[in-house]
Amino acid sequence: MRLESKQSRLAIPSKGRLMEPTEELLKAAGVKYRRKERALYAHADGLDLAVLFVRPDDIPVLVAEGAADLGVVGWDLVHETGCERRVRRLQNLDFGHCRLAVAVPEAGPFRCVRELRGKRIAASMIRSAEEFFRKEKVKVHCVGVSGSVEIMIALGLADAIVDLVQSGDTLRENGLRVLQEISSSQAVLIGHPRPRDARLCAILKRRLEGVLTARQYTLLEYNIPRADLKHAEKIAPGFDSPTVSDLEDPRWCAVKVLVPRKQVVEIMDRLEAVGASAILETPVNHCRL
Repeated sequence: MRLESKQSRLAIPSKGRLMEPTEELLKAAGVKYRRKERALYAHADGLDLAVLFVRPDDIPVLVAEGAADLGVVGWDLVHETGCERRVRRLQNLDFGHCRLAVAVPEAGPFRCVRELRGKRIAASMIRSAEEFFRKEKVKVHCVGVSGSVEIMIALGLADAIVDLVQSGDTLRENGLRVLQEISSSQAVLIGHPRPRDARLCAILKRRLEGVLTARQYTLLEYNIPRADLKHAEKIAPGFDSPTVSDLEDPRWCAVKVLVPRKQVVEIMDRLEAVGASAILETPVNHCRL
């Protein structure tokens, strides 16, 4: 099938650390497609939408220029490409968290950024690095590199590096440490100010919100004597109000309520302590709140 000019377009990473979590998020949101080997795009089932598989670096520009209506990309790349004011930041996606940081040799003499004055800096994000040092009023020589930035100090190309850091394990393995954090980033959904189909883009955004919200909550069901219901509602009030149903024994009722996923075990303990029984947890895959 051809790529139609009026068809909405969603650009996603074709490779890299954001590719798999992006595909998992779209699948959970009901955006299904069949990606053929070496294909540059695919048509989503049941939607007037083409999913574009492109280099992460190109996604901000594609959305800014209107070649794509939506894009999933790290906010660090949106800044690096200078597209912050040309795209709309629609949704934080809560994956791909990382930091852009200045790193130096662990055993080196550098204790602050000012001590790097006149030094060579290897940077995976050259624009962001130059902007940072300019704001700090520290004159350095920045060299743009890609790939394994950490090795540039050992090769004698640089005295320090500016690179994305996730856990910090790669830095430690190469005898480096973070000297100063520049910024933080995560995967985001970005959009063009004038998309081909604003209604479809809004639907897709709402679907993604539904999945992300569902990942934060879980559904608890339990039985409790009506006399103790008020105590249970204070522990787990839910959204607006819990769902309360009658049981055959009029002295008892059944309750369904959404609770924060990270607190579910503690909440179950507290509900049991006030008289709840038959407490069950059901995972939530999608919701609209």
